[in-house]
Amino acid sequence: MPEKIYQPTSLSCLICGKDNPVSLKVQWLNNYEKNQIETTVVIPHEFCGYRGTTHGGIVAALLDETAGRAVMLNNDFDHLMVTMKLETTYKKPTPTGVPIKIIGRVVKDSGSRATVKGEMILPDGTVSATCSALLCKMPDNIRNAWGEAEMKEWDDTKPDQELADTERRKFQP
Repeated sequence: MPEKIYQPTSLSCLICGKDNPVSLKVQWLNNYEKNQIETTVVIPHEFCGYRGTTHGGIVAALLDETAGRAVMLNNDFDHLMVTMKLETTYKKPTPTGVPIKIIGRVVKDSGSRATVKGEMILPDGTVSATCSALLCKMPDNIRNAWGEAEMKEWDDTKPDQELADTERRKFQP
C-alpha cells in the first residue's frame, strides 16, 4: 500500500488555511500511481449559491487551488505558481453536504509556466465541473508578503522529502 503523501498547508488560505475561520481546511494527497493530486471535501451549506447547491465561485476556487497544486506532484513543494487564466466548465450542480472528490493534473510544466486541469467528481462518479488553467511562477512580491508565520506553516507541513521521493519512484516508468 503506498504511503499517503500530503501536500503542505497554509494558515490564511480560503481553501486550506488552518487559522482561517471560514476556510474549508482542504488537504491534498499526491497520488503518484494515477499521476494526479486529489482531495475529498464536504462543502458546507453556508457555501451555497442556491439551497443545496455549491456557489459557482466556490467551485471555481476549489478547482483553481487543486489544479494549481498539481505542479507539486513532482515533490518540489516550493514550486508554487499563481493562476494567469482559469476556465471553468459547470456540467451540473455541485451539491453541498456530500463528499466531493477533486483531482488535479499537470498537462505541461516548463518550470516558469504550466497548464493544468481539474475535475470535481460527485459521489455517483459523475463530473460536476472541470477547469483548465494557465499558471506562472509566483512573483517574489507575493511570496515575500507571506510573512514568517505562513512560511513556517508551509515548511512545517511539508512531507518528508525522502519518503515522498521514494513513493514517487515506485510509479515512474
